Amino acid sequence: MKTFLIAAAAVSLGVSAVQAQDLDAPWPETPFKCEPGETYVMNVMVSGVEYWFPVYEMFKQAAHQFGCETDYTGTPEYDVNKQITSFEQALAKRPAGILLHPMNPDPFVEPINRAIEQGTAIVTFAADSPNSNRASYVTSDNTREGTVAADQIAEAMGGKGSYAVLENPGQDNHDRRVSSFVARMQAQYPDMTLVGRAVTNQDPNKAYQAVLSLAQAHPDLGAVFMPEASSAIGAAQAAKELGSGIKVMTVDVNATVLDMIKAGEMFGAINPNQGTQGYYGFLLLWLAAHPNLIDPMNDHARAGFNPMGIPMLDNGYSVVTQQNAQDFYWDGYLKRRGTKGIQG
Repeated sequence: MKTFLIAAAAVSLGVSAVQAQDLDAPWPETPFKCEPGETYVMNVMVSGVEYWFPVYEMFKQAAHQFGCETDYTGTPEYDVNKQITSFEQALAKRPAGILLHPMNPDPFVEPINRAIEQGTAIVTFAADSPNSNRASYVTSDNTREGTVAADQIAEAMGGKGSYAVLENPGQDNHDRRVSSFVARMQAQYPDMTLVGRAVTNQDPNKAYQAVLSLAQAHPDLGAVFMPEASSAIGAAQAAKELGSGIKVMTVDVNATVLDMIKAGEMFGAINPNQGTQGYYGFLLLWLAAHPNLIDPMNDHARAGFNPMGIPMLDNGYSVVTQQNAQDFYWDGYLKRRGTKGIQG
């Protein structure tokens, strides 16, 4: 206690002395601000998907707190070549950084590396291009998401029954969710049986038909898991029409998914914390664009790598159920924040 009081007194005297000495002196300028016109871009695939909106909302807020400008770009179609084109178009304007959700990892390696050589910092989010030179990757833990989804389904079914999965092969984060879901079921719940897999590629119509076919082939089908919200809508509609109580569990939410969860037509969802993903994404991107502010005790200068590099930052997730679904609506979020959304 004596040591603490002495230290506290010393700190207090030190602060008082500084305040007395510098009372009329101007505060030092913070380096954490943008130059006029300094712009950061968020680039996505299927740009109209509601998932991106709260990500960009908080990306934009963080940027504005630094005095930076932002832009939202992408392609409305599920086409990796068209997303790369939109990325190239954003890059041509020479932004300070791009927060990127790459549809597929490998096709983006060369464009990412070229962007960095040009002087544009790159951070990936929600899906990665790990073989590129991107500075960092911010995401929820996709493996954990699949694991938690499996636990939710298996526990609701008493650890026994049959299930199926709908897939979107080739998108890294979706593949991780599905593989970890199946692995958890096989390792932890031996009485849960995988009876089918179907490729739906984020198409609700394909998901609708897939669930009807799976249920016809396996009348005891008890649950279906998919890694994204679009397929979930079609799957839940099929389950509703079948009236067999199939539990539909997904990752990501939108207004339709939330409506279905609230109505008891969908079992639940795992939702990454999108706002924090965008906010942390900007902070990592800004630091990647200003590596001169970081001087770690390592060989970064000799080796020529960005000292900001963070392999992965976990933005967390939530389990969405009938009890808390109301808290995840985009329009309610905007109303609370008093903003206009993606264009605001």
